[in-house]
Amino acid sequence: MKAVVVTDFGSQPEFVELPTPEPGTGEVLVRIHAAGVNPFDWKVADGALKGSVAHEFPLVMGSDGAGVVEKTGPGVTRFRPGDRVYGQFMRLPQGQGSYAEYTLAEQDGKIALIPDTLSFTLAAALPTASVTAYQAVQAVRLDRGHTLLINGASGGVGQSAIQFAARSGVRVLATGTPDVADHLRELGAHTIIDFTEAPTHEQVAAHHPEGIDAVIDLVTPAGGDISPVAGLVHTGGTLLSTNHAADPDALAIRGVRGVNLANNPTAETLTTLAGLAAIGELRVRIDAEVPLADAAAIIAKARAGHSTGKTVIVP
Repeated sequence: MKAVVVTDFGSQPEFVELPTPEPGTGEVLVRIHAAGVNPFDWKVADGALKGSVAHEFPLVMGSDGAGVVEKTGPGVTRFRPGDRVYGQFMRLPQGQGSYAEYTLAEQDGKIALIPDTLSFTLAAALPTASVTAYQAVQAVRLDRGHTLLINGASGGVGQSAIQFAARSGVRVLATGTPDVADHLRELGAHTIIDFTEAPTHEQVAAHHPEGIDAVIDLVTPAGGDISPVAGLVHTGGTLLSTNHAADPDALAIRGVRGVNLANNPTAETLTTLAGLAAIGELRVRIDAEVPLADAAAIIAKARAGHSTGKTVIVP
């Protein structure tokens, strides 16, 4: 099978031929029809999880994918050949990922069935970004009429988070530049904060001097200074970081709940999101579909720029 791999931490992605894996007990072999590209993919290849998780090289890149079950191993009861499935396929100790013609998944792992009306391309764009967004909006625990700032709203996670929050009746403040402002409003954002005009926290504070109910911060890196946006949250509110930049103990001193969220796909969540996407209630912008053979070049381009839509690899 063809696959895109790295041979060590920090090495350049290569397009190679590998043996097609065989499913073991409780595993399914999936023929990948589409693989979603996420920054996490190359961060892992660069060594983001080095020392905390075992890695097998050559390591097939990629996590998100969608395809068809080709073969099942002993003991598999949840899936059968021909099933359309999607989810996260990154298994670092086995050197497996989604940038390949075939990959393996555990039947009780991070995969679920997808409706026949949902395209493989759109399904492959959902697992990392939309699951993170869905779980983030759930975690901030807002009710109708509450105000939420999504800092970093123009990316994949942010765009999905806008939709989930707006569907719950939450008033969404979303950061974004003028070129994406109309799109973010179409997704449900009430107010667009152009962070190129003035610091985000200054603009929000000027219009909400009493504070806001919650912030979902998708921008501040771990160890970075999240205090400017944290200061926008009033007592009893919530600050959530997807990059582990929040300090829950420090925030608790002034009555703010701090949450560091890690993406945790479950079959139930994946099934819910696939259903919403299939009926058009969850929209994801697809910027490009590229052949697997061109994935290495696309990764280099994606590293260098900020995308407002998803790139999907089509083997």
